[in-house]
Amino acid sequence: MPISEIKRTGDVKMDLAISAFKNNLTKIRTGRANPALLDSVHVDYYGAMLPISQVANVSLLDARTISVQPWEKGMGAKIEKAIRDSDLGLNPASMGDLIRVPMPAMSEERRKELTKVVRGEGESAKIAVRNLRRDANDAIRKAVKDKLATEDDQKRMEAEIQKVTDRHVAEIDRLVAAKEQDIMAV
Repeated sequence: MPISEIKRTGDVKMDLAISAFKNNLTKIRTGRANPALLDSVHVDYYGAMLPISQVANVSLLDARTISVQPWEKGMGAKIEKAIRDSDLGLNPASMGDLIRVPMPAMSEERRKELTKVVRGEGESAKIAVRNLRRDANDAIRKAVKDKLATEDDQKRMEAEIQKVTDRHVAEIDRLVAAKEQDIMAV
């Protein structure tokens, strides 16, 4: 593999790690409603476990309420039970065909716990990025060992990979700070 391809591959993989981190952040609830919060909840649909978004229309009624509109009449009770049984701490209320999911107000203690969870997720994302840096550096060392690149190329590419890593770690720090601020906002 050409030495420039190693850097490009590492950069793409680091971008994917940040995308996965952003996806994990959407699952951590703040005081505000977010339809993505229900993405992790699965419901029994004729023997198959499907995400709620595949059996119902999930949208926002207002800043603190999610609405779930099942596509089939008989699914309302199953969806309501799935939301109630999830570990999200939500209590849905059925109003005919529509299921309203109000977001409960969070206590200060719960907010602080969630900021710790966010920091832990951020640290996991940083570890993933650093592991990708290590993999890229190992690939460069292997290229030098196989005489596909010079030691000068190795030093230059390791410095460039470090800059890419630093940029991605700074992005993770920014996302963590923004999510913490979002959680602590009352």
